[in-house]
Amino acid sequence: MKAMILAAGRGTRVRPITYTIPKPLIPILQKPVMEFLLELLRNHGFDQIMVNVSHLAEEIESYFRDGQRFGVEIAYSFEGRIDNNGHLLGEALGSAGGLRRIQDFNPFFDDTFIVLCGDALIDLNLTEAVKLHKEKGAIATIVTKNVPREQVPSYGVVVTDEEGRIKAFQEKPNVDDALSTTINTGIYIFEPEIIDFIPPNKVYDIGGDLFPQLVEMGAPFYAVTMDFEWVDIGKVPDYWHAIRAVLGGKIKNVSIPGKQIEPGIYTGLNVVMNRDKVDITGPVYIGGMTRIEDGVKIVGPTMIGPSCHICSGATVDNSVIFEYSRLGSDVRLVDKLVFGRYCVDKNGTAIDVKAAALDWLITDSRQSPPLAEPPEKDIMAEFRGDPALSFIAEEE
Repeated sequence: MKAMILAAGRGTRVRPITYTIPKPLIPILQKPVMEFLLELLRNHGFDQIMVNVSHLAEEIESYFRDGQRFGVEIAYSFEGRIDNNGHLLGEALGSAGGLRRIQDFNPFFDDTFIVLCGDALIDLNLTEAVKLHKEKGAIATIVTKNVPREQVPSYGVVVTDEEGRIKAFQEKPNVDDALSTTINTGIYIFEPEIIDFIPPNKVYDIGGDLFPQLVEMGAPFYAVTMDFEWVDIGKVPDYWHAIRAVLGGKIKNVSIPGKQIEPGIYTGLNVVMNRDKVDITGPVYIGGMTRIEDGVKIVGPTMIGPSCHICSGATVDNSVIFEYSRLGSDVRLVDKLVFGRYCVDKNGTAIDVKAAALDWLITDSRQSPPLAEPPEKDIMAEFRGDPALSFIAEEE
């Protein structure tokens, strides 16, 4: 069976991670989110998968290649061009425009197929979803999910009749204005005829363009509401939620890698740590070849990537640290994400620590340790009072 993964977006709301990593390659405990989608598709018999790519396309293609090592077949549809200097320039066609481009190249979608966004963790029973789609006689089906009413402002709301036929959409309505608590998860099931509704050679979106057209025409367009775990990594706070969900065991098809050295504490290969002199409260994952010095305190849910160096006296509390990060002595990191030279809070506010001359706080673990000493106490007090910087570190 055939499927498509949408992977052409720029991921602007997940910056700074997506400056160098396309959204489908964002790691969930060292494994790209799109890899979990491939495993899910394969387990339900979808083994021919088309992926549209644009932003950082070469990164996605280099990692997944032809899909052989994942037990599937993959081909890529690049959306963009090459400039005069030989650089790839991504020019995404929109989610529906990408479908049409593939079909115009050579008819690929010749039976019921699934479309998934390449930046979400899901544990959906795809086989059951397709069965419900066919029972409805639908040309298009959205897999939906019910959420608490207070959460509807974060999502696109789907309004249906009693039989599940879609009548309208609301994009992130206020709680009082929401006509339902059923949301669009970005998981779609289509019949090949859907391509006829997409104009050729035009930027066209599934949610913003194609679906309103189907509603206006009165097409057999349905929603099927299912109970499953779904974490959309659309923004930095969503990524935070995904890591917490995995560490908490809430996503059934995502396991925590490494070895469980004690309840709730997992490590990769060759971690250097004197367990008697490091205070850890799980759930915590520590990647391979990471050094945790004596006197460090780690409070979960926390992920520390591979090849990191956490210096003595540091505290890492409810935080995510990407690979090759060095956290200086006595630095207190609470509710933060560290990615390369950036430190980000849970709202997505980021600071470039190198540009701010704060390499004594956070730097690349592959570099020699910084020679500069941390500020004296009075300077630290001034540092903490700066609203642009104070979220990085706090004095114990």
